[in-house]
Amino acid sequence: MQSVREEESASIDQEPRSCGDNSVWAHVSPLLSAACSDLNEGELIHGDNFNLFAAMSALEIMDPKMDSGMVSTFYSIDEAIESGFAPVPISSDRTVDVQCIIDIMDHLLACEATWHMGHSLAQTVFSCIYVLRPERTSSHALLHSFCRVIRATCRALVSVVSDARTNEEEDLFTMTYGLPFNGDEDGKGLLLLNAVEETICRQLRACKATSSKRRVFEELEPLQTNPQLEEGFCKALLCRIRFRKHFLHALNCMRRPQGRGLELARKHIAYCIAELESVLSSVEFLSLETVENGKNEMEESTTGSGRHPIGFDPNLNKRLSAPTPPRAIKLLSWKKAIDYYVKLLHNLDQICAFKLEPDLDAVLQFVVQFQKSRPDLVARAHLQLLLVQDGKLYGRDTFLTICARSLALDVTKNHGLHLNEYILQLNQLMINLLKILCANTPWQRRKLGKILNDWSIFNVQMGITVGHMMQQVTTPRTPKNGDKSALILNHIYGWLEEQIHWVALRFLVLGFDLKLYSPSEYCMVYWYMYIILWKLAEKAHFRVLIIVHTEERKAKKKEDCSRDMAREDRISLWVLLLKCQTSLAQGLTVMIAALRNEGMCLKSQGPFNTENEKFVQHFGLLQKASLPKYDAYESFSESTCHARLDYLPVYECFRDAQKMAKEIKVGYANDPDKLAEVVGLEQVAEHNIIAVNLLCQDRCLKVSFEFIHHPHFATAVVRRS
Repeated sequence: MQSVREEESASIDQEPRSCGDNSVWAHVSPLLSAACSDLNEGELIHGDNFNLFAAMSALEIMDPKMDSGMVSTFYSIDEAIESGFAPVPISSDRTVDVQCIIDIMDHLLACEATWHMGHSLAQTVFSCIYVLRPERTSSHALLHSFCRVIRATCRALVSVVSDARTNEEEDLFTMTYGLPFNGDEDGKGLLLLNAVEETICRQLRACKATSSKRRVFEELEPLQTNPQLEEGFCKALLCRIRFRKHFLHALNCMRRPQGRGLELARKHIAYCIAELESVLSSVEFLSLETVENGKNEMEESTTGSGRHPIGFDPNLNKRLSAPTPPRAIKLLSWKKAIDYYVKLLHNLDQICAFKLEPDLDAVLQFVVQFQKSRPDLVARAHLQLLLVQDGKLYGRDTFLTICARSLALDVTKNHGLHLNEYILQLNQLMINLLKILCANTPWQRRKLGKILNDWSIFNVQMGITVGHMMQQVTTPRTPKNGDKSALILNHIYGWLEEQIHWVALRFLVLGFDLKLYSPSEYCMVYWYMYIILWKLAEKAHFRVLIIVHTEERKAKKKEDCSRDMAREDRISLWVLLLKCQTSLAQGLTVMIAALRNEGMCLKSQGPFNTENEKFVQHFGLLQKASLPKYDAYESFSESTCHARLDYLPVYECFRDAQKMAKEIKVGYANDPDKLAEVVGLEQVAEHNIIAVNLLCQDRCLKVSFEFIHHPHFATAVVRRS
């Protein structure tokens, strides 16, 4: 084990030496060598002032997870600069200078994408000395302005993730390690970059100009010395500069309050995507000037040309900003970085295209649909900041207003509800829910399981209070305003139960996305889904009745027969979709239970956990929240122990689901995402009917369950052994 660098060892005197503050320095290598030869793996040195806790907190030398390492070419940035590691100008040959700048731009793109994926800023973007010390490049307008904009972009992204507090997933994202990160002068980078862009545009026009018009551009100094390469270099630089410019503009527009900059942000995002296509197409030109590289080497390269960039040292900041993360990281390749940015831009465009309607159902549906594309941290942080601003939805509407709109209730008059303690608690619960839904899938599922208990306790407390208020409504002493407040709170209480079951369903569904369920556990999972879906459909149907009743009462008062039929139809379709899913879950539960009972499918048993223990492991958080309110496992065992394949309800469940899916397709004809989901449900029902028929005819067939048509509802696949 090499405990100290050889260079450091040579610089330390062999004899102990005093520092003048009653401390003595000694050469430690012999001691460590002796300890290594005497200690076996797992043993610790024990001293009077070095206990087990200190040993657990100590640095384990050469362990890449604990020792950041000291192997670096340079001891400081100044030493690297003095050695000519990051020269300005890069080369006396202007052609080489332009080539190197393009390589720096490409490598910074790969560094920034790697940072987005969870690695440290110190080892990625700020491994570039030009970015660390941008004042050195002030004489080089192109490189100087580009580095300024890079720093401004990094600062904007750190601000977004910090404000959204999504950095619990990736703590490294917002850590700046004491680097020169908050330069106020970086805001001028866009102005400088615009001037550079205009100069290069004029040079490109000069390249394309005919001989008669070329005199106008004769005063322009070319970028480099080879006239035949001038146009190619101009185009390669312009697309990279424009991408960087529009990307920062898009980020700034998306941060405008109440979504006021989303439309303009979409335009900048469209420009970014177009410029990235131009960046990719420039590879053919850049590779002509590169020494022949192998195909694999080009695929892993962090630049479009395949060359190694100048001015980067990922190990340099380990001396400057302790503690930094592990020793070495692998940067994304340039092509993978571009793929990442294309995906990020499409995710941001989805967010910008969302209609900011004060409709909670639409918001929840959008967030769930958005999460299916597995967006990364930056996109999810922007979504969260858009949805929740100043404790309001989009920074405009309180959640009391949103909830009342879901029930077609009027809360514009002063009922004192905005200051009601339950409304204030509900507001905070909804904020927390939206923030959790914007998290990554594993973190989201863990948090959803935990907040279910909070929602359940709040539901019980609110139910008791609302019950007392409703008893007082019938008394003649109750003021009319009190009657209205009590009725509104009673409706909100019913709506709250619907949201609790929606959260529970989301918790169960995410288990399929994370592949937490084994095939032998599908029976209990679908049983639980059936219970939750049935209750959710019941609550949603009750909400439809409230809306219809409220709208009819309003129409009579105004002597107007008009009603919000679109909202009623939308919720009715949602209820029918829930009933379709309920039938599918019930059918799958009975079908899998029958296969287990007849020995055609493995039971959920193993050498370590009983079926009851697995049931508690998967659904303990739901049972803690009293979903359902009775003993779930006992009910599951009783309802599935006598199931048989020839049991008639198996067919009825799948046929009911198939019939409802056909009806729903008409309503979702203009919604491609929902239509695709309903078609998948229909195919699951159809194929499972066929599978049950085949299994009833031949019990020797082998059956397995695959998610061919729908990600959460399995299709039975029957094969001969």
